Amino acid sequence: MNDPALPEGDSKLVRRTTVDLVLEALRQRILSGQLRPGAPLRQEALAEELGVSRIPVREAIRRLEAEGLVSVHAHRGAYVCGVSAADVVETFELRLQIEPWLFGEAIHAGGGRRLEAARAALDASRHADAAEWGRVNWRLHEALYLPARRELAMTVLRQLHDRGDRYLRFQVVNVPLRQQAHAEHLALIEYAEKGDAAGAVKALRAHIQVALEQVVDVVAGLTQAPME
Repeated sequence: MNDPALPEGDSKLVRRTTVDLVLEALRQRILSGQLRPGAPLRQEALAEELGVSRIPVREAIRRLEAEGLVSVHAHRGAYVCGVSAADVVETFELRLQIEPWLFGEAIHAGGGRRLEAARAALDASRHADAAEWGRVNWRLHEALYLPARRELAMTVLRQLHDRGDRYLRFQVVNVPLRQQAHAEHLALIEYAEKGDAAGAVKALRAHIQVALEQVVDVVAGLTQAPME
């Protein structure tokens, strides 16, 4: 796989590009449900199917393990990690307890005056892939809440967002759901800019609740559908 933009003979750069392409292909299969929880990832078969050597496949699987999408077992190989609707519900319910309060505090502290970072993250979310979207989503929410100056709450909330990152990826591979999330994020920013704390809190509660229901539906479908 040659890239004309890369210097000839620089195989390291070419190999890295191949790994990225394999990583994205496997990630999308997992998040779309094509590779279901518990499905094995056989390096040789995947390499042949994708038209690459086993080296980029092995590296892609290693990265997927770091993302929490794949579990690698000695002498058994790699498998798609299971998903739990109960974990989704607990994660999002904790967000529902913390985020509306933080958002309201931020707006009362004058948090609507400087939301350039939130708007920048919103713009970046249009082009972010499934792996990047969770990080961009956190930057947007972080920008909304930082004016509250609640460091402990922000630390806890960051942990919840990191935990829910995989579940959010199930949401954003669906284009209509991704567009809906974009519209809801824009509304949150506009409420903050207007200083409408009551409207902002109400909209944020609805935003988190909708995301919870959407992700639970996807996870339930993945865990109930028969393995092929």
